Amino acid sequence: MATLRLGDTAPDFSQQSSLGPIDFHAWAGNDWVVLFSHPADFTPVCTTELGKTAALSGEFARRGVKPIAISVDPVDKHQQWIADIDDTQKTSVQFPILADADRKVSELYDLIHPNASATATVRSVFIIDPKKVVRATITYPASTGRNFDEILRVIDSLQLTDSHKVATPANWKDGDDVVILPSLQDPQELAERFPKGYTAVRPYLRITPQPNR
Repeated sequence: MATLRLGDTAPDFSQQSSLGPIDFHAWAGNDWVVLFSHPADFTPVCTTELGKTAALSGEFARRGVKPIAISVDPVDKHQQWIADIDDTQKTSVQFPILADADRKVSELYDLIHPNASATATVRSVFIIDPKKVVRATITYPASTGRNFDEILRVIDSLQLTDSHKVATPANWKDGDDVVILPSLQDPQELAERFPKGYTAVRPYLRITPQPNR
């Protein structure tokens, strides 16, 4: 299929996993989802990433986010790998790892990039909202581990900007100042939405404290 674009509905699927069968949309429910792919089990970078995901389970839960991983190896190999992850990363993997041996999910999410590898999946991240809409994607080369601070930062930005008429500037992190959307011009609405006031650096660049703080 064509590459998934931002705003597309995340494809539904049924697939086996380390925690049993997964019907994706039903499993996601009304939560946000981070779906991230791995080329194969027992790969060093991915071992650290899955360990980090497990270590951040409280951070994901606090944001209403369910992590789910995908690898093309079968369930029995996943179970062996999870034991290695738990041992080497000093954590406990409690989230599912899809066993995409038939590459059904990999094809749906366009994870096979022939120029990178004819058989292994690329290492992508999909951030999916409760309406099952793809809100962000990040694709990494095999040699570069994912930045989980950035993944959490993007989720924080999406959740904030969904509920307030703001956008987040360069290098923003939760608690920093934000920018008011240029489309918001009504003085009364500005006063109501941003009681702490704002600084107009330019008419289109208005800085205000994060409104949900």
